[in-house]
Amino acid sequence: MHEDGGRHGRGQYTLADTEHGTVWGTCTAVDGLFEEPWHETYELVDWEPQGAEVRGWISRRVWLVPEDEALGPWLLEDVESLGRHSGSLVLTGSDDYEGPPESYDGLVRAHDEQRWLGSCRAVVRVLPPERTVPRLVLRELTPSNELRAVLAKGTRRALNLEEVALKIRDRQGAPLTERLLWASVGGWRRSRDGRDVIDLELEGTLFAPVPDHARPVWERWLAGAPGTEGAWADLDTRRRGVWLALVRERSGRRARADRPAGHAYVLDGRHATDEPGLYLALGEAVNGPGGYFGGGLDALDDCLRGRFGYTAPATLLWRDAATAREHLSDRLTPEGRPFDLFAEVLDVLARGGMNVTLA
Repeated sequence: MHEDGGRHGRGQYTLADTEHGTVWGTCTAVDGLFEEPWHETYELVDWEPQGAEVRGWISRRVWLVPEDEALGPWLLEDVESLGRHSGSLVLTGSDDYEGPPESYDGLVRAHDEQRWLGSCRAVVRVLPPERTVPRLVLRELTPSNELRAVLAKGTRRALNLEEVALKIRDRQGAPLTERLLWASVGGWRRSRDGRDVIDLELEGTLFAPVPDHARPVWERWLAGAPGTEGAWADLDTRRRGVWLALVRERSGRRARADRPAGHAYVLDGRHATDEPGLYLALGEAVNGPGGYFGGGLDALDDCLRGRFGYTAPATLLWRDAATAREHLSDRLTPEGRPFDLFAEVLDVLARGGMNVTLA
């Protein structure tokens, strides 16, 4: 069996078929859930910084804007600088097929939605080494009768489980999120203490592991939902983004009733110093600790239409609004044009029937 150096995720896990809902088994620990994700590497040739040199982790989003406006900007996510090499800046990031082509010869400028980082005369995708097939080991899994039949048959076809969902609950049993993969059984063994449980190894594709930097945030959520607002306030922007993603994924698995029209909400704006912080504070203002109410302008607009705890019209007292105004007014669109996120959020709220008072 493949061992994973103790990379355990403690929670409650159910492995299920996505097409028919067949449950294959349940367990409380998984190896391989936390790994560094697959990132592309790009070389920005003849890099000319605009201001301070970029080092280490840069931003949740970096836009590469080619001089040819007909091409449109290219997006890299969770971007890290590997430094300068022979005049080039080397970046890693996830492009989700929205990034630049394998090579582009032409002037390109780069920004992180807050400032221009610099420019280069060409962008080249660095061909990566061959990918290793990700593996998950479900520890002390209680197999269903359906999984027992698959293991007893043991043929390659039978062991191909096709698309499955690893459904994740916190230790209190509340739904949190799920991870999808196209899986086959790579191996299994019975528990050493004789109980009717097994360690099940899955070989999968299309699986997105949780990045190592996200692990502390996940462990806080796996222990249970926060009981007080602002539990995310001590996190940096990168980990606030992780927190926001979990809040969004969790919200889709929880039933809620919209409050009646006329409700008065209060937003604690002290920690709205970045985009994730703004939406986390807004989510908690509407839906309490760990609450969700949008993670972007389009998502916010959707939430204002109902089914997310809100019914128009209503009022919102935004305390310490100057914090968000200071940090979020001077932004850049993907194309690099000036953009006031704070004003846009106020506009979306107003159009959604939220009467906002800034304090």
